[in-house]
Amino acid sequence: MMGYYGYGNMMGWVGFGLGWIWMLLWWAFVILVIVAILKWLSGNLSNTGKNSNNNVSDILKERYVRGEITKEQFEQMKKDIK
Repeated sequence: MMGYYGYGNMMGWVGFGLGWIWMLLWWAFVILVIVAILKWLSGNLSNTGKNSNNNVSDILKERYVRGEITKEQFEQMKKDIK
């Protein structure tokens, strides 16, 4: 006779033993996702300034090549944006 506790209680201990591992893995996953999102956001924010500065230089070069501005204006504007 198995008695009151039987196999059901044994399975409960196994489930409890594995439960804390799953909980630990879950919180590690949540923390990693948060860190990845923060890195992605900080990378996008820091690249925004670099891209806009390069974009301004590219526009300035295009205007000079098309003849919209003179060499003196190009040089002065180039100094102004740096």
